[in-house]
Amino acid sequence: MAEILILGGGFGGVVAAEELARTLGAEHQITLVARASQFTFYPALVRLAFGECAPEDVVFELRAAMLDRRVRFIEAEVARVEPQTRTVTLAGGDVAGDLHYDFLIFALGRRLASERIKGFYEHAHHLLTVEAALKFGAAVRAFHGGHAVIGSCPGARLEVPVYETVFSLARQLEAQGERARITVISPEYPSMRVGSADIARAVAPALDAHHINFMKHFPVSEVTSEVVRTAGALEVEYDLLMLVPPFTGPSALAGTGLTDEEGYVRVERTMRVVGCERMYAVGDAVSLPGPKMGHMAVRQGAVAAANIAAELAGRAPTETYEHELMLVIDAGGGDSSYLHKQLWGDGAETVGHSRFWHWAKRVQQHYWQATHS
Repeated sequence: MAEILILGGGFGGVVAAEELARTLGAEHQITLVARASQFTFYPALVRLAFGECAPEDVVFELRAAMLDRRVRFIEAEVARVEPQTRTVTLAGGDVAGDLHYDFLIFALGRRLASERIKGFYEHAHHLLTVEAALKFGAAVRAFHGGHAVIGSCPGARLEVPVYETVFSLARQLEAQGERARITVISPEYPSMRVGSADIARAVAPALDAHHINFMKHFPVSEVTSEVVRTAGALEVEYDLLMLVPPFTGPSALAGTGLTDEEGYVRVERTMRVVGCERMYAVGDAVSLPGPKMGHMAVRQGAVAAANIAAELAGRAPTETYEHELMLVIDAGGGDSSYLHKQLWGDGAETVGHSRFWHWAKRVQQHYWQATHS
């Protein structure tokens, strides 16, 4: 019997657990460790902020869903991973102490490094938890004119909620007959980040249609109650502010030599951790170029599960992950955009604009909830 331990209850961890439970026999023990017993469907948090859905529409109970799939669930914080001894130290929650594993999938996601931006915690809204989305929604309802600044900080690597927020805000203001300036700020020129220029190009027609400004090369370093400022003393005044904070890798593998300078785990195309046997990593925790997105984590989780199943059967892990950008930016109706681009290889790209993508994004959320809850 093999002890298979999955750390993290996001897209990658959940999919890996489900695939392993479906593929492997009952003689193997699959355990999922997550810091919370509820799964949050993060792509819907913009809709939650703008009152288009309720909190119960974007979360489901993870413990019950895993138990139904023959996966043991543990709610706990992961303090430390020791690859040499194949142990994981848990703190608090259901279990405190060490767990042994034969195979490990590291899917702990990324850590919010908001402390890198002076004043972020005190003055900036974000959209990365249910509570934060509801708080930002209240601020939106109180906004009736002035200057709205929406953007990302250096190291954020998550642009879809930025654009969906500005489009939702523009639609709301137009529906209410109110006037306001809306500005998108970006930490560097889009061409400096993998995939960023493609996203910016895809949404440019919709930004122009709604008269939304785009300010490039504005790396936020400080936020006050009235302005957003860079280290070079550039500043923009605001009346409403939403920023995606910096991200960094989780700390559980610090000092092991398995991570890059930002704490993200180095992986092969099989999703196996570079330099470490029987250990895989998926999702936001991995060191791959470009944005961190749910569809990437889903595919990575499936690849890792397939390769662990192969190793247990005595075969080499041959399933590989293809790094691609595939997203829908819901701008409402015909302005909604679809982008598919290979981030490895020839970089083939498909871009589309139509009402279909607005509808498709809603269907995707309902499908995920129906099949995973």
